[in-house]
Amino acid sequence: MKESKLPARDVDHARIAAAVREILLAVGEDPDREGLRETPQRVARMYAEMFAGLRIDPKDHLKTFFREKYDEMVVLRDVSFYSMCEHHLLPFEGRAHIAYLPDGKVIGLSKLARIVDAFAQRPQVQERLTTQIADLLMSELNAKGVAVVMEAEHSCMTCRGVKKPGSVMITSAIRGECCTSPATRAEIMSLLHKS
Repeated sequence: MKESKLPARDVDHARIAAAVREILLAVGEDPDREGLRETPQRVARMYAEMFAGLRIDPKDHLKTFFREKYDEMVVLRDVSFYSMCEHHLLPFEGRAHIAYLPDGKVIGLSKLARIVDAFAQRPQVQERLTTQIADLLMSELNAKGVAVVMEAEHSCMTCRGVKKPGSVMITSAIRGECCTSPATRAEIMSLLHKS
């Protein structure tokens, strides 16, 4: 998995606030009116939070693992996440479902959720987000197999453009034995999709 270099500096709040002020002016608003005076600073703080994953290396969450002679599936479903569509800078949010077949290494369940957040909290597309999680688990855990399924509703589809609320995008990334063994793939998919 090729990962882009993480920025070394913190978020430039003043620069974001100045840009938001310019956007308000450009759309014909008065950024000095009472309801908007603090909006540029609020947006800057929100962007710092929404893009916190740019300053996190997801691999850091895999430094602590446990050696176990467990080679059955580990499944974590319904991990909520939010991200920001890199095409429109509008949020998308949903649930991630993760399964892996360990080969001597297991990690704490909270680490799986932290990995989802580390990749989700940056400008993203859902397809890349899904594969990044699967590829990291496969390579860093030396897992026998990994499956990641993500479901999300995208604001860029629901509140603008085609305006289709309730539309859900589903992506999957299947690796190793989860992909090559039809029985394993069927079992994992049935576990990931239980209601």
